[in-house]
Amino acid sequence: MSTIAIFGSYVLTREEGSQKVLRDHWVLIEGSRVAAITPDRPAADEVFDRPGRFVLPGLLNLHNHIFSEAIARTLTEDGNGRRNNKSIVYTVLLPLSKRGAEILSAEERLAVGRMGMLQLLKGGATTVMEPSRNTIPELFDAAEEMGLRFYGAPYLFSTGDAKAGADGVVRYAGDDGEADMATWNALHQRWHGQADGRIRLAMSPHATDTCGPDLLRAAAARARELDVPITIHMAQSQSEVATIAARYDGRTPAEYLDWLGVLGDDLLAAHCHASTDADLKLMAARGAAVLNCPRVFARSGVTAAFGRFAAHGVRTVVGTDGYNMDLLGELNAASIISKIASGQAEAASAPELIEAVTATAASLIKRPDLGALVPGATADLTVVDMTHPHLQPLFDPRRALIALANRANIDQVMVDGRLLIHEGHYLHGDEAAIMAAGTAAIEKIWALPEAQAAFAG
Repeated sequence: MSTIAIFGSYVLTREEGSQKVLRDHWVLIEGSRVAAITPDRPAADEVFDRPGRFVLPGLLNLHNHIFSEAIARTLTEDGNGRRNNKSIVYTVLLPLSKRGAEILSAEERLAVGRMGMLQLLKGGATTVMEPSRNTIPELFDAAEEMGLRFYGAPYLFSTGDAKAGADGVVRYAGDDGEADMATWNALHQRWHGQADGRIRLAMSPHATDTCGPDLLRAAAARARELDVPITIHMAQSQSEVATIAARYDGRTPAEYLDWLGVLGDDLLAAHCHASTDADLKLMAARGAAVLNCPRVFARSGVTAAFGRFAAHGVRTVVGTDGYNMDLLGELNAASIISKIASGQAEAASAPELIEAVTATAASLIKRPDLGALVPGATADLTVVDMTHPHLQPLFDPRRALIALANRANIDQVMVDGRLLIHEGHYLHGDEAAIMAAGTAAIEKIWALPEAQAAFAG
């Protein structure tokens, strides 16, 4: 069994259930497990002895969209593509990801997947949950190849072509989703538990306004039968809230899911910024969690404050959604936006936000072996170089990580005891070639007439 020793000027571990920062300690890895955290230099096959590093548990990003993020990158800034400042989900992201998956070959879709996985790794994430169209199965291949811990979440819809009309309302005919459920089951059989357990599935009915009652009940029942997480987009726009109220006797999206028996402690609900305070109290009572992705909404002038959800007792974590795939940047935004929204400087503190992407996130996917650097834990690590000028002088590494650090400071990323990023570079592939192939594939989508029309709208 190979051994690796990593020195940390700061090491984030746990003591009696709380974070504890140790100064000048070593993390010893044996195979795929953390063997020890010690002040004494251990004997090891490979030693990384560099001062100024902050060694953390591997960061978990439980909401990300590789394919649609790449399609929209730099094209939807400054309101571009937003008709009357409305959501671009049903006018740009879903239609173009559907069309893009159709026109690209399997190898081209794989190239986009590789490019996205590279960005996630270089951003410090070791675990990613990825809701996506079920016509992009190559994302599983890319995750297996590149080494991430990956929870694929292929969408289920009650319509084969989710679009919004001119009024912003999503309509669908039928309410079965049987074809999508069959595809999900096939992907679960093919991928769940592959790559020594790194690859798993989550159940992902797309959203409350694209999934009817029958599909949502069936999806929840199947997920609970298999003990996999359930993730859904919920209350991500005011038009969604109005749609659900019109369809289901004035219910809010949270009340709709509760009525169906879906709102439980295994539900990871993305966004929720259009939820009422009563909705959040209901979610807290049921044990449901919020996946907070503040920057994607901030760019359109909408506040999605981590601190608001947490203040209502809702388990809240941070993800990157379809924007930038920069988890450290997202944590910084979660901090600043929460402070502005609440008028409280202490809102969304650094320890609280670090907890959100480590121990809290791990608990949501029932992985007690992740999210904490303790002996016996799975060896997923994120190591940050704190020696850069913008991080010096350094008094509190946790506050510096949230307030000042960025993804360019990611030094090492390890998953299952295997080093994937070292000195900021991917060790197991040609980064330039990965980016070139992925970019070429996305540019084919950009060239489509419907893409040009969508971005001009």
